[in-house]
Amino acid sequence: MKILVCTDGSQHSKKALEKAAILAEGCNVDEVGIIHVYDESVNLSALPRGEAYAPTEEDMKNFKTILEENKKEANKILEDAQDYLERKNIKARTILKEGRPADTIVKTASEDGFDTIVIGSRGRSGLQKIFLGSVSSAVVQESKNCSVLTVK
Repeated sequence: MKILVCTDGSQHSKKALEKAAILAEGCNVDEVGIIHVYDESVNLSALPRGEAYAPTEEDMKNFKTILEENKKEANKILEDAQDYLERKNIKARTILKEGRPADTIVKTASEDGFDTIVIGSRGRSGLQKIFLGSVSSAVVQESKNCSVLTVK
């Protein structure tokens, strides 16, 4: 059995990680993968509008800095999740992907032969909830070849 647990650092994803640990401890698990998916798409609506506007060198520098910070945060989230499992004597590999979260999770699970996806019922709170709140629902709907455990 191969388990893919999804994490974004939220409380619900931490509960999913706890549930994945319980499954791994209680079953004959061959592999636990921990996945975090980040989206590097740019929200261009925040940029000034007008025919003559082009992003400045400073805009691009700021954008690159934000992307680097987001990637560092993603790696920290994965590292913390892996540490949690290792404290329970569960070996896991981390998977950092860029893309639309639901699509990327389902594709990774299929391509890497995972049997079960464990995901929190909600993502982060606030504004990010608008974008991430439907990820677990989409994973349930789109997953064809493996079971999905949604944790509340």
